[in-house]
Amino acid sequence: MKNPHPSKSGLSGAPGFHPLQLVTLTALFTAVALTCLKRKLFVLGADLWWHLKVGDWIVQHGAFPHNGILSRTAADRPWIAYSWAYEVVLSRAYAWFGLIGIGVFGTALTLMVVFSVFWMTRRLSGRFWPACLLTAVCCYSFLLLRIVPRPGFFSIALFCVVLTLVLEANRTGQVQKLYWLPAVFLLWANLHIQFIYGLAVVGLLLTVSVAQQLAPSYFVPRSLPPVRVAIVLALCVLATMVGPYSYHLYGVIFRYSQANVPYAMVQELQPFRLRTYSNYAELLLAAAAFLMVGWQKKLDFFKLALLALASVLAYRTMRDTWVLCSAAVACIADTAFANRESESRETPLRFGAVFAAVVLLATLGAHSVGFNERSLQRAISDLFPVDAANFLRQNSPPGPLWNIFDWGGFLSWYLPQYPVALDGRTDLYGDEQLKRFHDTENGDAAYRSDPYLNESGVVLLRRRDGLVRLLENDPRFDKVYEDEIASVFVRVRANR
Repeated sequence: MKNPHPSKSGLSGAPGFHPLQLVTLTALFTAVALTCLKRKLFVLGADLWWHLKVGDWIVQHGAFPHNGILSRTAADRPWIAYSWAYEVVLSRAYAWFGLIGIGVFGTALTLMVVFSVFWMTRRLSGRFWPACLLTAVCCYSFLLLRIVPRPGFFSIALFCVVLTLVLEANRTGQVQKLYWLPAVFLLWANLHIQFIYGLAVVGLLLTVSVAQQLAPSYFVPRSLPPVRVAIVLALCVLATMVGPYSYHLYGVIFRYSQANVPYAMVQELQPFRLRTYSNYAELLLAAAAFLMVGWQKKLDFFKLALLALASVLAYRTMRDTWVLCSAAVACIADTAFANRESESRETPLRFGAVFAAVVLLATLGAHSVGFNERSLQRAISDLFPVDAANFLRQNSPPGPLWNIFDWGGFLSWYLPQYPVALDGRTDLYGDEQLKRFHDTENGDAAYRSDPYLNESGVVLLRRRDGLVRLLENDPRFDKVYEDEIASVFVRVRANR
């Protein structure tokens, strides 16, 4: 679309080019990058380490796991590495660059999410400054305050791509915009299991398209051919099966849908609560989106259904608040500016200039925010039992190991000579086993009947865990090590 104000063209006569916009984008992405480098969340995730170990296993064996590798209690159970592509990249980042490589990779994932939200809102709104504002509010709501970079970041970015294509098709009636979706889902299914959310959006579009055909007077006066949308959906489903695990990914999704105990054990899997300013920002975003969509003269039932579905997912578990935030800003951008002429979009060259500037500024600022190998090691040691694990390395008491849930992933990577009893792969262990470990860790009176504890020679606990008090008075165990965060017990042997 031509620039409606040619007299305001920027440098070199480029339509719509404003240096202030590029400076603003650079400042936004640089602020995000430096915040990531300072907070070091990329090395503080409990699941990061088993992902890293699985990536190492795939590279070492040149194959994909089909059972519970790394675990001593569930090694023979079926399990698939549904985020294998992420895990391989993570493995290589560490192998080539150490903890710095993990930090750069985690920061890049975070910037990818911010860019995907900006790209989505910029494309749907056609306006630079509203897109910047929506991006800032959206990412403040769920991204930087508590979420650790993980494979799910690919889901956030690709969900934004799907939302953009679907909303554009819904607004214009051009079904051709959906033809990119099978390629998106082929990539997505090999990066993270939450591609199912994207399929739900396409399925929702199909449902509304059928309803539009059956009762056109009740819907916004545009329609997509249901047959073509159904074909696109079918191709998307088939695309998710192109990978090392084929249709077995859907078995994992089904097991996750049936699980209950992880939602009580893991804080970020618990229901949405109004505790922080970011929680209120999420709530206001959702309210604004519902209000804006509902305020239209003729309701867009697809957007209403999309927001309702996103609300169910987000309020069920805090980890999925990104679904509602991204859907809300997408609907706001698409609705508020639907009838206005779009500004010229940024070119790939200009985005490349922004990227280069962000890399330069983040590199220059890395030292000032404490981003170096030593500070990363210190951050890890403050959260995970590095010193206790070093004690076990040096003294090698006979196992097997009993460990708590939060440290299992780290120990599987840092202390491989003791296969873990439990780690963060909740789809591997199941509700019954997870509950048994959770109860024992918290000092349940029936801990003596825990078969996994009874067969263990080494027990590694948080110093504040309820089980510590019980084992201190249990003649079967001796406390052999303790520091500020961890306690180590070993079984008393009969021949000692």
